[in-house]
Amino acid sequence: MTYCLGIKVKEGLVGISDTRISAGTSTTVKKKVFVVQNDHGSFFIMTSGLRSVRDKAVHYFKEIIESGIRYDKLYKAVNEFGEQIKRVATEDGEALTKSGYKFNLNAIVGGQLKGDEEHRLFLLYSEGNWVELDQGSPYAIIGNSGQGKAILNRVVNENITMRQALKAGYLSFDSTRVSSNDVEFPIDVVLYKKNSFNMTEDRYEYSELENISALWNQKLKKSLDEVPEEWMGKAFDKL
Repeated sequence: MTYCLGIKVKEGLVGISDTRISAGTSTTVKKKVFVVQNDHGSFFIMTSGLRSVRDKAVHYFKEIIESGIRYDKLYKAVNEFGEQIKRVATEDGEALTKSGYKFNLNAIVGGQLKGDEEHRLFLLYSEGNWVELDQGSPYAIIGNSGQGKAILNRVVNENITMRQALKAGYLSFDSTRVSSNDVEFPIDVVLYKKNSFNMTEDRYEYSELENISALWNQKLKKSLDEVPEEWMGKAFDKL
C-alpha cells in the first residue's frame, strides 16, 4: 500500500509520500515522487498502485518531457500523463487481469507552469481522467487514506500556512503509519511556493521525526484527560 498526500493552500503546495514497497513478505524502499523542473515551470507527480504500471507510465512520460515537449499549463501535462496511463492499460491491462491483478494507478499532480495564474493540484485516476482540487477540497490522499483524514478534515483549509500544512500532513501520515504495516518511513516531502516556479525535495528518516511523533502522542493523551466527564454520568451512573 501507499500513502501520498497533496495539500493546496494560498501560499503554495505541500506533498508527502512514503517510500515502502511491499511484495509478499519482502519490503523495499522506492521513491514514489517524480519532479519535473525546467524553464517552463515545475510540478510533481506522486503515484499509488501497481509498481510495474507506475514505472512504465512514468518512463513513457519522462521520455516525452526529455524529447523537448513543453506545456504552458499544468492541466495539459496532466492530460499527457493520463494518456500514458491509458497507453499502459492498453498494453498490459489484459495480461494483468489474466494474472489476477487489477490495473491500478492513481496520481496526485501539483505545481505551476508559466501559463498558470496560480499553483494547481490535480487528482488523476486509473482511467486517465482527473479532477482539480480547490478551496472546497484542498487536499487529496491516494493509497491508504482511511486513518489520516481526521486531522486534515479538522485543520486544513486554504488559509493555513505551508508550515501548518506540512505539520498536519506529517501527523496524518504518522496516524496512518501506526495503523498500517505497509506505510512507513522514510518519507519524501516536496514544497512549492506560489509563483516561484521552483520545487524543493527532501527526505526524512524516522530518527529525524521520532520526537515529533512522541510529542504528538503525549499531547493526545493529555487532551483526552482534559475532556470534561460530567456528560458521561448518564451512561456510567447505571452501572
